[in-house]
Order: sequence, then structure tokens, then C-alpha cells
Amino acid sequence: MNDQRLRLDLTELAEEVTVVDLRDRTLRASRRLGIQRAVATSAAALVLIAAAAGTAFAIRPNQSPTPLPADTPSVTPTPTPSANPTPSTSTSDAPGSPPSSGSDTNTPTVKIGKLFYGPAEVTGAENANLRSWRPGDNPVRLLALPELAWKGNASISPDGRRVAWVDSDGKSNNLFVANADGSDKQKVRSGVDPYCVTAVWSPDGRQLLFRETKANDAGGPGRYGVLDVRSTAKTVRWWTTEPDACHALWSADGQTIAMNTNLGVTLYGTDGTTRRVVPGFSRDGWRSNDVASLSPDGSRIALLREKPGGDDGDVARDLRVNVVLDTRTGKTIALPLGGRELRQVYFQTDGVMVVRVQAGSGYAVLLVNEDGRKISESAEPAALKDMQILAVVA
Repeated sequence: MNDQRLRLDLTELAEEVTVVDLRDRTLRASRRLGIQRAVATSAAALVLIAAAAGTAFAIRPNQSPTPLPADTPSVTPTPTPSANPTPSTSTSDAPGSPPSSGSDTNTPTVKIGKLFYGPAEVTGAENANLRSWRPGDNPVRLLALPELAWKGNASISPDGRRVAWVDSDGKSNNLFVANADGSDKQKVRSGVDPYCVTAVWSPDGRQLLFRETKANDAGGPGRYGVLDVRSTAKTVRWWTTEPDACHALWSADGQTIAMNTNLGVTLYGTDGTTRRVVPGFSRDGWRSNDVASLSPDGSRIALLREKPGGDDGDVARDLRVNVVLDTRTGKTIALPLGGRELRQVYFQTDGVMVVRVQAGSGYAVLLVNEDGRKISESAEPAALKDMQILAVVA
């Protein structure tokens, strides 16, 4: 009788405990990327088989894809992922659609910086080019990166001149740095986590925060380090702690690093010491496994927030955003979306937000100040439809 009662008590206790295992989440991320790759490859194979058999598909004229600019290679369109949670809206702006041209709707003194893009979904291609775009200009093709990098860990330096990424050679996951056009490529470290703690640049563009692991054991024990990429010896300052956390963001003032921990977000100092937990997350309430951007002073954060019972996600990076929160109170920051779906948010170094919205089949980027007022709006070129924003720089 006592043994049976003990077993029941232990079972009840186990049901109340939430365990976060980075190894398990890493394996799920690897499997998910592998499944996406397999689906894309299978789809491409079916197209080739259909073509060989002489199969013809009738396409209505109004469904023809928009021609790409002359300097942009053809891209196989993929379905744009939708954010499940209901996006935040503000009644301060009437519903509307993106402007018909790529120019700003007005000419404010504060402008949108240069935006960097990568493919939004796995396409099956071995490599894919990043793009940059500034409203009023044409998209520019940048370096080509392997699938693991552009989907999961590519990081743009604050000045937009350098790109850091992690790729595997089969024996080790290696950290690379190169110019945005692909020149001056250097391997700066081996044994680097490609999923959980993707390398993130310091505000001065001199250092990279990364997590070291053994060989290809991305989910195993490791340590955090800050690598000086400009030093000849590539010196590393190691943290004395190893937070059980993922997806680091470094504030523009250089003082705060935010990471996903357990079900929510924790803010750290640049030495890895814990500062505070962002309120509003719990086992039975809101949760988040993905963060996208941190304000210059660390007071606000853009992230993907999920309800209980939804997708718990995995350790792989997801740059979708459905809410902006005050990191001190956990309260939602209202955005002037005009009835459109929120897709991404990035903070510029001046504190204003670049907000990407979807309306119909098009996308637009809004410039929103700290008070939630829309400063300007620009329609994205059709060539960027199947891509996601990776960074915004001055």
C-alpha cells in the first residue's frame, strides 16, 4: 500500500515539472531542418519528373509570378509561413494596404536603414544568396551561404560590412567571418554551436558571442565565449557561467544580452551574469522560444510569443515576431499596423522600429518611433517576397 502511494505521489510530482533539455531541442531542430530539406528536394524531383513526362500545367494569367529585377537570380517561391498567435494591432491607424511603389510615403528626417534578407524557407538548394535593400534602391545580391547558415545562424555586423555564420565540415561545426560580398572569408573558430547560441556581434563589430561545444555535439555541454575577431590571435574571453539559454541578442548600448530561457526570456550582463527575467511568461501562460531584436537600451524586445498548448518549438532560430514587450513590465507595446498582419520587427540603433507587415500578397516595412507613431512606410520589392529580414543596419 505504501509503495503504491509513493508511486502515485512521484507521478503527480513529475507532471508538475517542466524540463528543458537543450540536447533534445537541438536534435529536434536538426530533424526539422532535415525534413524541410527533404520536402524541398522531393518537390524539385517531382517537378523534373513531370517535365520529363511532358506534363503541362495551365496557369491563369493573373497568377503569373512577378518578374524579378535584372540583377536578381530566379528564386523558387515557397509558401510564406504564418504566425499562429493573433498579432497586436493599434486603432491609431486606419486599415490599409502597402503603397504601390518602393518609395517612402513621406520624407522624414528619420529613415529606414539598410535591410538584410535571407530565404524564409528551405528550398533544397545547396547554397543561397543573401540580399540587402534600402527603400528607394534596388535589392543587391550578397554572398552565398550554405543552408544551415542562412536558415539558422547567419549574423550581420552592426555596420553591415561583415557576416558571421556556422557551417559543418562533417567533423566539426566551424565559425566563419567574411565581407558581405563574400570576400575575405576566414575560419575563426571550430566546435561552435550552430543552433542554440548563434554567434552574435557586439555593437562595435569587434567581438562575437558564441557557444563552444565538443565536435558536432551541439546539444551537449559547452561554454560561452566572446571572440575578438580583429585580434591576430583571435583571443577569447570565456564566461564563468553557462546559462541554459538560446538565441542571444546584444543591445546597441553594449550593456545587455537577452536570451530565451526555459519558457521565456532572461536578460544578462556581458559577462553572463543574470540581471532580470522578463515578466509575463509561465508554464500555464505565455511562453517564447524565439527572440528577434532587442532595443538599444534593453528596455523592449521583439519576439514570437505562443499560448499554452501551441507549438513548443525547438532550438532552431525563428525570426518571426508577433509581439513587442516592455522587458521591465512584460506589457505589450502597441504598433500601428493598420489591420495588417505583423511578421517581423527590428530595432534600429536610434531606437525606432522597422516593422514588417503583410497585406494580401505583398509586404511593407513601417518605420515606427518609440511612442508607437508611424513615421513612414515603404513597399518591399516583389523579389524579396520569399525572404525574411535578418538584420537592419544604419
